[in-house]
Amino acid sequence: MPSEFSASPTSPIARRAPCRRCELPASACLCRWTQSIDNAVDLLLLQHPQEQHQAKGSARLLRLSIAHCRLWVGEQFEASALLAALTAGGRRALLLYPPTPGQTSPVFDASADDARPLRLVVIDATWRKSRKMLLLNPALQALPRLAVRQPPPSRYAAHRKAERAEQRSTLEAAVLALQSLEANPERYEPLLQAFSGWLDERQDRVPAAASVRLA
Repeated sequence: MPSEFSASPTSPIARRAPCRRCELPASACLCRWTQSIDNAVDLLLLQHPQEQHQAKGSARLLRLSIAHCRLWVGEQFEASALLAALTAGGRRALLLYPPTPGQTSPVFDASADDARPLRLVVIDATWRKSRKMLLLNPALQALPRLAVRQPPPSRYAAHRKAERAEQRSTLEAAVLALQSLEANPERYEPLLQAFSGWLDERQDRVPAAASVRLA
């Protein structure tokens, strides 16, 4: 259904058209921070709808910087379509997710005798919403899990309060996992440096006492 209100070409709203690439307002455009990284491990981002339009979400910078990355937005996905996405190209999918009570899914074993290329599945959501997405999508529950062990200090700990001490932003968690899986940490260092620069730029835009949540 079309909106009941449409801005005229000369209105202030029309002049503030978002960036066509990152879809953010010009004042918040992050395109200059994006990198070009040819990842060996394929990336599938499953984003909760509430995160889709978060200007402060790190998944946007991640998606625009990683060459082999697909983004799906939703909470519950059609089962056959999700299964097809997980196994596309004959890849072996694994889920980036910490252990949870009563977990029945296997733990990812990098030494397993399996020559298939990998696909890393990352859920972009709050901790509570990510658990709900797991419950609603049995195919995700069945995936072997990868957890980032003893991660380095978060680059944006001062910008947000994590629900769990080991939590990191979507970008940080995905990059840490890719660095480990590909055994090539240098490949992703430019993105981590850009992430830090983007955070500093955002911090300069808000009052010192403001609390900014990043995911």
